[in-house]
Amino acid sequence: MFVDTHTHLFYPNFEKDIIDVIKKAHSEGVDYMLVPATDLETAEQVVELCDRYDFIYGAVGVHPHDSKNWDDTFIPAIEKISKHPKIVAIGEIGLDYFYDFSPKEQQIKAFKDQIELALKLDLPIIVHNRDSDTDMMEIIKSYAGSGLRAQFHCFNASLEDARSLISMHHYISFTGNITFKKFDLLREIATAIPLDNIMIETDSPFMTPVPYRGKRNEPSNVKYVAEKLAELHNTTIEEVARITSLNAFKMFGIGGDKKTVYTYKIHNSLYINITNRCNADCTFCYRKDNPVVHGYNLKMKHDEEPPADVYINEIGDPTKYDEIVFCGFGEPTIRWDVVKKIAKYVKDGGGKTRLNTNGHGSYINKRNITPELKNLIDVVSISLNSFDPKQYADIMRVDKQLFNEMINFAKRAKIYAGKVVLSVVAINNIEIEKARAIVEDKIGAEFRVREYF
Repeated sequence: MFVDTHTHLFYPNFEKDIIDVIKKAHSEGVDYMLVPATDLETAEQVVELCDRYDFIYGAVGVHPHDSKNWDDTFIPAIEKISKHPKIVAIGEIGLDYFYDFSPKEQQIKAFKDQIELALKLDLPIIVHNRDSDTDMMEIIKSYAGSGLRAQFHCFNASLEDARSLISMHHYISFTGNITFKKFDLLREIATAIPLDNIMIETDSPFMTPVPYRGKRNEPSNVKYVAEKLAELHNTTIEEVARITSLNAFKMFGIGGDKKTVYTYKIHNSLYINITNRCNADCTFCYRKDNPVVHGYNLKMKHDEEPPADVYINEIGDPTKYDEIVFCGFGEPTIRWDVVKKIAKYVKDGGGKTRLNTNGHGSYINKRNITPELKNLIDVVSISLNSFDPKQYADIMRVDKQLFNEMINFAKRAKIYAGKVVLSVVAINNIEIEKARAIVEDKIGAEFRVREYF
């Protein structure tokens, strides 16, 4: 179930019972463990663990505490160790201004040099950050667009920083401190961040979660981090495990790839992965690079799109679900005939349906398809994205005329569908209240703001 993405199993307090620690972790559902080194000496110990256990992977790097003696000879040494097939990252590296173990200038140089090495080797980095948010963010932002991939281990910065890091395609990682009594702010941050952007870890032997705080931490305790995230996100521990494990695979290549799914359950709704194709190319959409939602891989080529019967067989009894949602990582109305066939099956079986769309369905199909919504689609959810036609076109990278196409589609859909909802993504330069006025006053539909990460 779980991947513990940060455990220091080379520490002396694991030496006497490492086999029992690993057996216990497996019995508690930990499938893989990632062990980051802190210096060159521990990097050799990490390699030994990787060679001894097929489910242990490693990272090599120099921790900020150990960067006081940093010089240019460290880079070739790290690079040599990183050639080991089970070294999957450069880390643990970063900045730590809480302790005065290494001068700031040395920390920054070591950090930047190791980032450059990671880029050269096409490896992700594992980042330590403590009381160094300003310098950390400045450095990471300077690498935006470079291809840098990072896990921000034991996250303790602000929600604003988390959003910025996620926008640069990095991951936020939480450990046992989200269970600590006085860490309400961290729990608020963990609640606000989508699970698709989160990894879990123990940072053992440190950060032991409740109910074992004060004792040595170990990988088996990662389940308590997952339990707390499940509680905060009002979901199951199984869903947290699935999503965070897939995130670890995407970042580090640990574990097996996940097959494309055609239907996927979120809470008690069943989502239908109709297509990855879309007539738009929204600036905030990541369907081309990383079409994953809630731990489900939705990647699908045009010639891999299944017929309606495949979806129908997977749906089974539609009344088992709150609703059947036509969604995926593309525009469902591109396969409108397939959507209609599935929707008819659902409605004939007593189920409810929702269509998530950009509102270009009539334009795409070269006819007014809104009358065909009748008795098939209960709710139409449309991405408005902006009140301004030019801004709309810029965000979605489409012709400006499609703004009016979308507005007209929404107005007509109101006649035939049970309910129409229009939404905007809460990103900069979107004037939410002006968008609300268009939806509520001009269209007479419901309005919703979607969070952007």
